[in-house]
Formats: sequence, structure tokens, C-alpha cells
Amino acid sequence: MNLAETGTRAATSPTQALPVAAAPGIEAWHVASPVVPMIALSFTFEGGAAQDPEGKSGTAQMLGRLLDEGAGDLDSDAFQEALAARAIELSFHTGPDSIGGSLKTLLTHADEAIRLLAMALAEPRFDAPAIERVRAQMIASLRYQQNDPGVMASRRYFREAFPGHPYSRPSSGTIESVSAITRDDLVAMHRALIGRGGLKVAAVGAFDADGIAAMVARAFGGLPEAGPLKPVPPTRIHALDRRIVVDLDVPQSVIRFGLPGIAWRDPDFIPAYVLNHILGGGAFTSRLFQEVREKRGLAYTVGTSLTSHRAVAMTWGYTATKNERVTEALDVIGDEISRLITDGPSDEELQKAKDYLTGSYALGFDTSTKIAGQLVQIAFEGLGMDYIARRNDLVASVTQADIRRAGARTLGDGKMLVVAAGRPTGM
Repeated sequence: MNLAETGTRAATSPTQALPVAAAPGIEAWHVASPVVPMIALSFTFEGGAAQDPEGKSGTAQMLGRLLDEGAGDLDSDAFQEALAARAIELSFHTGPDSIGGSLKTLLTHADEAIRLLAMALAEPRFDAPAIERVRAQMIASLRYQQNDPGVMASRRYFREAFPGHPYSRPSSGTIESVSAITRDDLVAMHRALIGRGGLKVAAVGAFDADGIAAMVARAFGGLPEAGPLKPVPPTRIHALDRRIVVDLDVPQSVIRFGLPGIAWRDPDFIPAYVLNHILGGGAFTSRLFQEVREKRGLAYTVGTSLTSHRAVAMTWGYTATKNERVTEALDVIGDEISRLITDGPSDEELQKAKDYLTGSYALGFDTSTKIAGQLVQIAFEGLGMDYIARRNDLVASVTQADIRRAGARTLGDGKMLVVAAGRPTGM
């Protein structure tokens, strides 16, 4: 895979992603980029918020927020001071199916950065003051979100779409569930998630193969095998063709809607991706943007995206409009979906979508941090490291027959689950 072929300017010469010899359970890749004397590291562990204990949603997110709140012999203040003293950027994030993070540092501080990363992953302290501080921050955010129509619509959507499934629970938890999380829960979650089994790592920077192999070994090689993960059963969107109201006394309703989707690992994902760009993913050029906003002024923003989780994929849509115009906006959205199901896009629409998606792809690789993040995501999805070299050809080769096949699997009969937070008239 030649990253230079994607148009990235992370290096002045052709730059290849190469495998790194790592400990068992670690898949690691690196890109040598001698232009700037720094390194960018991205990593992802299998298992995320879907592993939260019953009644304690938010545990994985709290774990991610505590990993840099003290480790080894350094309490929270000392750990943060050690990062700041050398301008080391270390962060962690949690999703439904993964927990991961990123590291960025100058090459001269790489040894210290790797030491701190290894401590954060292997020896988090989970000191009581840090736990209570993070808990208070999470609860404060949850209290604020109680009045956020977008958050409320999204949470209700996932409860209705995936009843009884781990995806139905909010990753950030609830006030009650976050209040119930104990230090023992965090220790158990750390033991289950932070380990070498299924770990994906990517590094970009001014180093050679031996140098990055040593860094990966120091950062991750000392981790134990991760504990067994709870199975997350495959699911589907329930309650299609339902419209649900979350009653809020606000002048504008926030709308979330969803249809079936196609997973990134599926051969039909690329045709579905092109189709989604035409429907609602193409910002100012998409059909929904043109019909809902430009022609009728029903909403400031409207769009769709493909969401791919381990256990489900979906087409996820969003908009917001005045209460009295909600049904009109939904009718327009439904009509455009029906038109695509019946007639498909025009040849001109299809070609413009492919031109945009191939031409803009390189923008995702214009920094070392972006390259590392892209490589880890590709590894996490199991797409193969030649995906970047293949991807634009896959997009360019999409035909009208491919679009029809992907449309039948995603748009189907046009039925969708809709949740509106507000007081929509006539819904």
C-alpha cells in the first residue's frame, strides 16, 4: 500500500505502511515519515461500552477517562504534569465496540511518552479522588444533557431500535448507572478490555522499523492477554415504520431516523456508501439537503451517514425543524428515499458522487495523526492494509446495478424508525 498514491503529503517520498514485529495478540503497522521529528501513535482494543455491566452503563467510558488520571507511582496531578512538561498529547476514547487512544510527541521525548503510555495502560491507579472527580464530571454532563433535544432523541432512538441489546444503553450512562459504578467495576473492566488480544496499533513518524518495534514492545508488550469479552449478539433495527415523540416544550423538534445499513466489512459497503452520499451524505449536494433545505427551507441541516458496529449496521439520519413543519419534512425525506428506491440516481448524480468521494479521500491523510487513525480503523475492521490503495478503484467501479443492490439492502421498502424530541404537530 502506497500512501503517496492517495495524495497525502505526510512525506515527500512514497511512503508505505509496513507491519511491525510485535508481541502475540498485537497487530501493528508503521509509516516512516522523516519530514517532522515527531511520532503519532493510534491504538484500539476490542470491546467497549457494549461490555458495560448490567445497570452500570458508562463504566467503559469512565475507564477511558481515568486511564490518564494517575498511573504507576504518579498520581493524577503528577501524571498530567509529566505530560505537560514535554508537550506530550495523550488521549483515550470509548465507543460501543472498542476503547482506544492516541499519542503525539516530539521524537526527542518519545522515550518518556512511551513510558507514560505504558504506565497508563498497564498500571492505572484508580485513586478514589480521581474516580469521584470523573464521576462528578460525567454526572454534570448528564444533567446538562437532560435538556438537550438532540441527546434525548438519540437515546430514545437507540432504546427503541435495539430493545434489550447492549447497544440500547447509552455509552455515557445515566445519572443512576454512573453513580453506581465502583472501583471494583473499573478494575474488572480494565482487566477485560486492556490487553494484547485483538489490539491494533499504528505509528507514523521519523523512525525506522527497529525503532518502532521497540516502541510498540515497550508500550504494549507488557500487557496481559485481555480477559474474555461478553458476546454481543447480532441485532437489527426494531420498530421500523414507527414515529415516536419525546415530549419537550421547545419551538423546534430535533429528529433522528434510521434504516438498515451495511457493515464496512461487507462487499456491498462501497456501493451503499456512494448511494448514501447521493441521499444525504453529500453535504450541500445531497438530495435531502437540496429538497429539505434549499428548495423548501424546512431545516438548516439534514443528512445521513452509514454507521457500522460489530453487531449491527444502519443508515442514520438527522434534521431539526419547526414543530409545525415536522410532518412535512419527514414526508419530503420519505419521498426522496422512495424515488431512489424506484428510479435510482441519474448517471450524472452517480458520476458526480464518485468523483467527489475519490477526489476528497486524500484529505483524510493530510497529517500524521490522521494517517495513524485511518490505519488503526482499517485494521480494526479487518479490511486489509491494501484497502487504501484499493478504495478509490472500488468507488470508481460502482455501477447502477451495484447501487440498486445496495439500495435494496439499505433503503428497502423505505420504512424507518423516527424519533422527534419536541412537540411536533400532527405526528
